[in-house]
Amino acid sequence: MATTGGGQQRIPRPPEAKAGSPPPWVHLTAVQRAVTVDQVRRSVEKAPAGRPIAATLPAARAAAVLVPVFEEDGLARLVLTRRASHLPSHQGEIAFPGGKLHPGESPEHGALREASEEVGIVPADVDVVGELDDLATVAGRFVLSPSFADLLVGDAYHEERWDLPGIGERPMHFFEVAGETVWGATARILHELLVLVTGTHAKSAE
Repeated sequence: MATTGGGQQRIPRPPEAKAGSPPPWVHLTAVQRAVTVDQVRRSVEKAPAGRPIAATLPAARAAAVLVPVFEEDGLARLVLTRRASHLPSHQGEIAFPGGKLHPGESPEHGALREASEEVGIVPADVDVVGELDDLATVAGRFVLSPSFADLLVGDAYHEERWDLPGIGERPMHFFEVAGETVWGATARILHELLVLVTGTHAKSAE
């Protein structure tokens, strides 16, 4: 299988991968792309509760991530990290802070704990406004803090269609941020959040 990468990671792109649909926010103006924290808060608070999923594998373990949003110069920015290259899975991938839950731990508590351990976000400083849909993934940090506007510009995002064994063809989302490629579960979360905040609608089914 051919592989390409973004930054320090490897992306297992199948040779038959093809271009997907344009982003649903492609027609937004520069002013509409200047998303604020209040806009993110209102959009997430008004959205339906995140949809759970059934366990995909007998040995699967629950995990949670925090999608940290903060304001800088009037714009909403996100906190992303890069997984270390020595970790057993998802080496070098750009991700939200998070990880596996401890026994009996709630997703919210686990996400806050991991964010504190990984990037020093103090749980008491976080105002949790909602949850996005659950999703399944298969298998030293540095921090990125792109604004929503960075992610919404025309060349920051593209979609590919991958034919995955046992699943069939599905859209794969990619964001180019500061010389790094955000893909996989993190890109799916970003895509869902951007669709929610901008009030646009995805043209391709997940």
